[in-house]
Amino acid sequence: MTDHNQNQNDTTHFGYQQVNRDEKVKRVADVFHSVAGKYDLMNDLMSGGVHRLWKRITIEQSGVRRGHKVLDIAGGTGDLTLRFSRIVGPEGKVVLADINDSMLKVGRDKLLDNGVTGNVEFVQANAERLPFPDNTFDVITIAFGLRNVTDKDAALQSMARVLKPGGKLLVLEFSKTENPLLTKAYDFYSFNILPKIGSVVAGDEESYRYLAESIRMHPDQETLKSMMETAGLSQCRYQNLTGGIVALHTGIKP
Repeated sequence: MTDHNQNQNDTTHFGYQQVNRDEKVKRVADVFHSVAGKYDLMNDLMSGGVHRLWKRITIEQSGVRRGHKVLDIAGGTGDLTLRFSRIVGPEGKVVLADINDSMLKVGRDKLLDNGVTGNVEFVQANAERLPFPDNTFDVITIAFGLRNVTDKDAALQSMARVLKPGGKLLVLEFSKTENPLLTKAYDFYSFNILPKIGSVVAGDEESYRYLAESIRMHPDQETLKSMMETAGLSQCRYQNLTGGIVALHTGIKP
């Protein structure tokens, strides 16, 4: 019996496949090394540019103000960091954290190209074990990153730990649609069209097949809300965007 439980605890899903936990970390890293250079272009193509609206809503809901300290986890190519750095100003600070050094490099180059220097720091970090002291940040965001984390509960607890009391966590992530017809169309798009776009544009069909599968394996809205509450956050709620294709979850550290 112990052996069976041990085996279950040592494995997790990589898309629809069951893999060893350590292997998942490596394989997710390989996906993002592969797609980093074309990540922004693919986001625009995949979402028809709508990801920019989802991110703008996240910024508006964050309540970030001048002088705040913000952590942008899985911040990748820096879309949110760029906007946050302008809001917090020279007295504030934004930390762009990503587990993947290829994504961090793309993000750093993009921010430098946009003239962002003084108030942004780049940290290669695992969301499950954030390398920051307790009660550090006013706001933490993770956009389209949580579904790639192996131990989501550990990551949410880690985020809650480094939030200041009264601080806010925002999780922007693909979720479950409420409309059966929309779900059907979305499934067809994700599994038939998306990998082909990945093949043509990024030369990588498999990585985009994994990304489509990882969306389906991600917890639904109510489950993620419960997970945030279990991690110690209060006033947890979510807002469905684009019919629930994406949901924005928020929670406050008491």
